[in-house]
Amino acid sequence: MRSFLLAATLLAAPVAAQEHVTVIHAGRLIARADRGAEGPATITVRNGRIERVERGIQPPPAGARLIDLSGMTVLPGLIDSHVHLDSDRAGNEGLLAGFTESTPLRAYEAQMNAKKTLDAGFTTVRNLGDRDGVTLALRDAIARGWVMGPRIVDAGTSISTTSGHMDGRLGLNDDVAEAMVHTDNLCDGVEACRTAVRRQVGRGADVIKIATTAGVNSVIAAGLGQQMFDDEARAIVDTAKLYGKKVAVHAHGASGIALALRAGADSIEHGTLLGDEEVALFRKTGAYYVPTLSTVNGYKERLARDPNAYSPAVLEKIKWRIGITGKALERAVKGGVKIAFGTDAGVSKHGRNADEFELMVSHGMTPRTALAAATTGAADLLGLADQIGAIEPGKAADVIAVAGDPLSDVTVLKRVAFVMQNGDVAKHAGGVDGSAARP
Repeated sequence: MRSFLLAATLLAAPVAAQEHVTVIHAGRLIARADRGAEGPATITVRNGRIERVERGIQPPPAGARLIDLSGMTVLPGLIDSHVHLDSDRAGNEGLLAGFTESTPLRAYEAQMNAKKTLDAGFTTVRNLGDRDGVTLALRDAIARGWVMGPRIVDAGTSISTTSGHMDGRLGLNDDVAEAMVHTDNLCDGVEACRTAVRRQVGRGADVIKIATTAGVNSVIAAGLGQQMFDDEARAIVDTAKLYGKKVAVHAHGASGIALALRAGADSIEHGTLLGDEEVALFRKTGAYYVPTLSTVNGYKERLARDPNAYSPAVLEKIKWRIGITGKALERAVKGGVKIAFGTDAGVSKHGRNADEFELMVSHGMTPRTALAAATTGAADLLGLADQIGAIEPGKAADVIAVAGDPLSDVTVLKRVAFVMQNGDVAKHAGGVDGSAARP
């Protein structure tokens, strides 16, 4: 009877959660990009969070796992503020895939692209629009630990006006468009735009993405100017704020940038025709600029493989975009605009997100400010500055390592050797010999 009561008591008693402690020995530490680099350091991670950061190489406590990165530069996990994980294809190839491949297959493609992105050192991304909710589901699967990938802040399906950049019927004949394309992300007029936002909120979107101008990839010869009225943009932003959601705005033309900033947008994506008036509005509103320079790499590579990869209407805009890329960033840097890192991966290739750093530096940024844009700056834009973007006690254990000094040569960020997200090792190019538990 006594043994039965003892067993019952043990079963009823709460079992203490098993603690997982990892110690990282860093040869050189960039805890915050805006503060520069420090010498050797020891980072203690407990249950996926950074517990403490100490100067010098300190011995690990009994039972802790030791990861020896004493020959490398250790820094926070990188953040890409503008990706599209559901595809690595564009132009005519992407259009065809949209009609011949299933949603479940695209979900697997999104998972593959997410893993490429994580392996590249990007532990958090903001996914700005997809179809059929595959990245909303992937976001949740990653959060549950079912699959490996970056933390995802997701916009659901992007919103635009009829015949705007997000109208999937562009370039299709009427019969196909009516049968195949969803239009519940389109809005014309204040009430419809409020409804469009509420629909994405109901689907679980973390952020709202809209287009106030045409796009380079829009299959329509309508230029890149404004395609939304002021009252429509304001209705979208006001409704998003009502639900506590930030708003990211696709905008190329100056008038579309200006109306979005006046409406209260949190970020402008692309911003290709940024002028003095818009720079002043950025400073006044505190919005972030996300340059997405890497798009030109995707365009060049696809056209090198197939000169007919894009329709004539799109190709004309692509040639213009290639020629003007980086000019707006130069103006933004000189004007003191806040900048967050974003690639538009999906137009450019997933897993090569770090190519953006080299382009940013060639157009006015320093290695330090470019790295800050991909850590502290992007974390602030995403509303996650208290969780990610720096190696500090209490923050998520998102840690990467590279050989070399990214504050003097940003190209080393293209070769990330070690990736940890939330305390889990996702990549260790040097093997796991240094990560064995010490007694």
